[in-house]
Amino acid sequence: MVTAVVLIKAETDKVPELAQTMAELEGVSEVFSVAGQYDLVALVRVRENEDLARVISEKMRKLPGITGSETLISFKVYSKQDLDAGFQLGLD
Repeated sequence: MVTAVVLIKAETDKVPELAQTMAELEGVSEVFSVAGQYDLVALVRVRENEDLARVISEKMRKLPGITGSETLISFKVYSKQDLDAGFQLGLD
């Protein structure tokens, strides 16, 4: 599984519509409306790196209203679930 965080700058009046459209794309698990330098943050989870290109470059970045983006590809995902599972090992 490959995970990427996509930071998106968007036209202000297009943010809600853009977020909804992005959330419906295959491979996009969540879209957050945020404050700060970026307007939206999307989490993309796919099987292979080639799938990232398909979702992000071929579909997401071509959506009307996006003025810029930056993609962060993760090496490893850490989550509370993973940590909790680790602490449960050997407690039978």
